[in-house]
Amino acid sequence: MLTRRLIPCLDVIRGRVTKGVRFQNNVDLGDPVEIARRYYLDGCDELVVYDITASAERRPTDLDMVARVARAVRIPFAVGGGISSTDDMARALAAGAEKISVNSLAVLHPEIIAEGARAFGSQCMVLGMDPAATADRARCPSGYEVTIRGFRERTGLDAVEWARRAADLGVGEIVVNSVDADGTRSGFELNITRQIAEAVPVPVVASGGAGCAAHLRDVFVEAKADAAIVAGILHTGATTVARLKAELAEMGVPVRRDAGGKTP
Repeated sequence: MLTRRLIPCLDVIRGRVTKGVRFQNNVDLGDPVEIARRYYLDGCDELVVYDITASAERRPTDLDMVARVARAVRIPFAVGGGISSTDDMARALAAGAEKISVNSLAVLHPEIIAEGARAFGSQCMVLGMDPAATADRARCPSGYEVTIRGFRERTGLDAVEWARRAADLGVGEIVVNSVDADGTRSGFELNITRQIAEAVPVPVVASGGAGCAAHLRDVFVEAKADAAIVAGILHTGATTVARLKAELAEMGVPVRRDAGGKTP
């Protein structure tokens, strides 16, 4: 098994990190730069920073925040929210991000994936997708339907088919954020994560539901995820990146112990 990555996610509203359950009942957790720096020093492999109200507010990503995070850490991080064109991508990358995450925009305008991949390389393009369980197997044979606009709108797209199409368009990584598990800390949605991991030739990142190291082990071993996003259990201090990695290593899951701000 290849080394697995742990990726803290920072959902940002009006310059502050927030966390909720299924995008609701969000609470303020602090300054994104300070939090990013803390997770970096604790050994995380990468970061994801979502400016989650930028698109709804019809404004670009907070580039000042992106630049400040870039100065605070020395690991790759992805930026999402407020991205509507390759020009937006270029500005975020110039500010210090190494990856661009697109979600609803890519569903509505799939060509943005190919345009971004041509302009900056597939390694820069991350597809975020929010699949929800559905009983409509006629439209969605996988049993999961893609949702957009913060889980609020169902699209009729089958999650596995959309993942395949995005990979064909040039996306370099796919984040599978389960609508049903988001923020619950009850474990990742293994079924859809495994289906997508087996269907595409690019790395798959599991998101939504991390509650303990055992959940991470399950999604790495059983669902074949290449990486996992963790948020709530870190934000509340229930555990740390270093502790999760130590527990995973004890379970036989290979992780980088010299990642982030750690030294070999």
